[in-house]
Amino acid sequence: MAVEQIHEVQQVYRKIVHSMSRPGIISSLENVSADLDYHIPCFKATIHSAMTLLDAEVTFHLLTENHSDISGKISAYTLASETSIAEADYIIALSDATDYSILRAIRECKIGSLINPQLSATWIIESSNLTNAGGMTLSGPGIKNEIKMETRFSPFVWEARNERVKEYPMGIDLIFTDEKAQIACAPRTTVIENSGVR
Repeated sequence: MAVEQIHEVQQVYRKIVHSMSRPGIISSLENVSADLDYHIPCFKATIHSAMTLLDAEVTFHLLTENHSDISGKISAYTLASETSIAEADYIIALSDATDYSILRAIRECKIGSLINPQLSATWIIESSNLTNAGGMTLSGPGIKNEIKMETRFSPFVWEARNERVKEYPMGIDLIFTDEKAQIACAPRTTVIENSGVR
């Protein structure tokens, strides 16, 4: 990996850690994405997040309706292996993934165990433009009072997510990306309310 790429990965990692520790806060990867040299039909923030988090020791599963051929490219760039939803360490949902496929994957993906909660799936999800208005209300660790966040998820998908994080420390962690090279996170510790969903 070139020195420039290592520097980019470090920058992205810091942004992801910052966003995970401050759920709902929107961080920009625009400066990092300016020199992106990957030819993959997904958001720049998505491939940057994948390049930062995936390596030869982890697995992933890709949710997409039209771009299943890019799995090989993600494997080539990151050395991670593609596997089933139930076994994947990372689930990558592209913007063309349907709510149904996302809902099914949330129900099937691993959430760790009480002894090994870290053996759970982390999601990278392409969203409509991220904003801190409307949509959901987030509260919990890392959030002062509460924060609003708007993403692509339908209420019933959030309900499924909330079911999977009920038995803390088990659960799933979510990283949202958008076409403006922004990211926002919703870790398993975050309480999310949306249209009466708890």
